[in-house]
This record gives sequence, C-alpha cells and structure tokens, in this order.
Amino acid sequence: MCSDRKQPYSVTSDGLLLHIRLTPKGGRDAIEGVEALSDGKSVLKVRVRSVPEDGKANKALIKLIAEWLHCSTSSIEIVSGATARIKILKISGDGELFGDRVHAGIAP
Repeated sequence: MCSDRKQPYSVTSDGLLLHIRLTPKGGRDAIEGVEALSDGKSVLKVRVRSVPEDGKANKALIKLIAEWLHCSTSSIEIVSGATARIKILKISGDGELFGDRVHAGIAP
C-alpha cells in the first residue's frame, strides 16, 4: 500500500472507526485490501460467505474483523450502513493499537 494513500480508518478518543465495503455471498471470508471510492474516501474491502439476510453477513463481518484485529466481537458495532455495502464499524478500545493492526494487515 502506498504511504500517501488515505487510510480506511480514523482513530477516536475511545477506539477506531473502520470504513468497510462489504461483499456478501463472496465465496469466502477475506479481507482484500484497500479501495478508493469515487468520492476519494478509502474503504477496506471485505467479503464474507454469508448471505445478507437477517443480519447474517453483518455478524460474519464482525466476527472476521474481531479475529483479524484480535479483539472481542462485543467491542465492535456497526454505527453506519447496517443494510448497505458501505459500512462504518466502531471498534471500542485502544484506537492507536487497532490502527496499527489495520495498517500492518493491509501493508504489502
């Protein structure tokens, strides 16, 4: 990842806001890197096997992100986009630590 590319997250006083573009029914559970949207914002591309019915894809997303960032699923909540492809997750805790883990996880 280029160092001049905007990160798909922002650190807050009580955690981290992570911007996601979710692809449900994606064939596998995977974090696929960073993508720039048409408005210039960066998002983390994520796909899950689950279908977008009854919150199954969102639950799979939260589980995948929790495993990836080594945190509990209870510390993650969807604060925007619960029924949309573009979502914002809030991860409560040490935002700097989670930001470092996101950066390390998407670095080439």
